Amino acid sequence: MTLSRESLARLPKAELHTHLDGCVRPATLLALADRAGVELPAATPDGLADVMLVRHAHNLEEYLDRYKVTVSVLQSTEALARVAQELVQDAAAEAIRYLEVRFCPALHAPGVSIEGALEAVLDGLRAGEQATGTIARVIACGLRTLPPATSLAIARAAVRHRDTRIVAFDLAGAEAGHPPAAHREAFDAARDGGLRLTCHAGEGAGAEYIREALAVCHAERIGHGVRLAEDPGLETEVATRAIPLEMCLTSNVHTRTVETLEAHPLARYLALGIPVTLNTDSRLMDRTSLTQEYWLAHTTLGLDAAALRRVALNAFRHAFLEDGDKTALLKRVTPELEELA
Repeated sequence: MTLSRESLARLPKAELHTHLDGCVRPATLLALADRAGVELPAATPDGLADVMLVRHAHNLEEYLDRYKVTVSVLQSTEALARVAQELVQDAAAEAIRYLEVRFCPALHAPGVSIEGALEAVLDGLRAGEQATGTIARVIACGLRTLPPATSLAIARAAVRHRDTRIVAFDLAGAEAGHPPAAHREAFDAARDGGLRLTCHAGEGAGAEYIREALAVCHAERIGHGVRLAEDPGLETEVATRAIPLEMCLTSNVHTRTVETLEAHPLARYLALGIPVTLNTDSRLMDRTSLTQEYWLAHTTLGLDAAALRRVALNAFRHAFLEDGDKTALLKRVTPELEELA
């Protein structure tokens, strides 16, 4: 297999960081809006895709404004299940063999309860998995801008559904001024209930939030982690402990976490031995795919075939999948990954 965009499309991949409400197909967004009586900023799939693409945000908060559009139509169990199923189908089309989908179930009230939202997304992912063979799991997200009590309610609901493909708890949303420790009780409840932990940090705020996510919230992975290098001691610790970073190149440019793609620290962290993974974050708002993220890592950041294989294996190895299933999955995909030349 030669190193080309087509070979990367065929490369078996795992994705650990993608937001359900950032991955709605434009045509589906239109259909759901029509059914719900919601007015959208464009009337055609192409026009809507163009409007939803974030080009000129000054920060993470402006970037997140686009999510209000998608959330506005995801106020029924039917809508949530449909979008979840389609996301698995889109992932499978680019050889994603394992997918972790995250979302905040509290955003779909009053139309849907927290538990109802979790169940609807699980139904959609299950249908997508049955149709494609791509394994799909849920990460339940609290939001920094919602009360800590809401995060705790989400964590407890996720624990109650832990045996039905909900694997982890995360904290997402506008980062600056919203330290992860404020939601410590939710992280503790999730961990005590057997869920794995990840946390957005080092995106809209500095490395101090990464440190807090690890030390206070006991995060096992870090979402983004771009600003880790601001704290050299912490950077060394993350490398020594082999803490995975869920990195999203295109999104990090659109949120102004980095000014240019060329300035992205992914290659630096990988060279230090940190288990970097590649992810889309938001297919709609960033107009990207996981294949595109791998292609950018190759063409812009200079990662060669060996480095890309390593990144791909990092994602499979650090998936929040039960050990037996993970071992079986790695056994299937490793020979294919070794073909990348």
